[in-house]
Amino acid sequence: MKAIIPVAGAGTKLRPHTYTQPKALIPLAGKTILSIIVDQLKSAGINEYIFIIGYLGQKIQDYVRDNYPDIKAHFVHQTERHGIGHAIQLTKDIVEDDEMFVVLGDTICEYDVKAVLDMPHSALGVKRVDDPREFGVAEIGEDGFISRVVEKPQIPKSNMALVGIYRIKESAFLFQCLESNVRNQVMTRGEYSFTDALECMIRQGARFQAFKVQNWFDCGKKDTLLESNATMLKKFGSMISQDHNFENTIIVPPVSIARGCDIRNSIVGPNVSIGEKTVVNYSIIKNSIIGSFADLYDIVLSESLIGSDTEVKGESRSLNIGDNTEIDLGKS
Repeated sequence: MKAIIPVAGAGTKLRPHTYTQPKALIPLAGKTILSIIVDQLKSAGINEYIFIIGYLGQKIQDYVRDNYPDIKAHFVHQTERHGIGHAIQLTKDIVEDDEMFVVLGDTICEYDVKAVLDMPHSALGVKRVDDPREFGVAEIGEDGFISRVVEKPQIPKSNMALVGIYRIKESAFLFQCLESNVRNQVMTRGEYSFTDALECMIRQGARFQAFKVQNWFDCGKKDTLLESNATMLKKFGSMISQDHNFENTIIVPPVSIARGCDIRNSIVGPNVSIGEKTVVNYSIIKNSIIGSFADLYDIVLSESLIGSDTEVKGESRSLNIGDNTEIDLGKS
């Protein structure tokens, strides 16, 4: 069993943060998006991974090698982004005829990985959504098997969205469909869709079971990323490193505060994640994510996403600031 995690996207909806770091390394509830995915899969016994990298790919490689030295990691470069289907096709020589477990690099869900691995057939993760037109959609029969999948249909016949988790037993069959779609220029919205390849398999007799995920955390945009951070902090509780310096400070849980933070004369929380070695003084922060090595002084933050190596002074209410930035909001 090989796990494939595509993380080559540029993350345009999370700019300016993704100008300097991949979306998969954005902090979330004391971890990164990528570490949450890998930890889930490792806990189910998967130890071989294929990371499809592109934009800022070296940072992904460094992160994986530093934090997961015990896994067998392959890195495949997608130099031109032609969709998830194209990305998965690039892994053919590494996968060979092995089974695959594909998790999109911005997909965090709560589900039983081991139970999915034990299913006798290939399986696709699904979740009921109010508006399925922006997702791949699965039409599911009464027997629990999927009869059809469609990428971003304008008139959906189902409200069960594909969440980005795919267990594929017939990998050779999948690669045949991927290659056929590329050869015949079968594209959706200008890209080679992974959903189209799965539909090709279904039309030719492949059987896919549907499994429902309990929660699906959206990490694609600032507002939904902050909502996901709050939800996960409430679920898992506060995580505060013992290596810290707090002085005249009130902490309102739940929060995640990494090692080496120096927080003085401030109120922090609820629903705040702070990266390592960040300095906060005379500030109030709630419902926000703060990167590592940031320096915040005399600031009021709510619903904000602040990058690493950032200096912010003055007063504000809502900010979306990338890495390596200095902002002075005080009076001139």
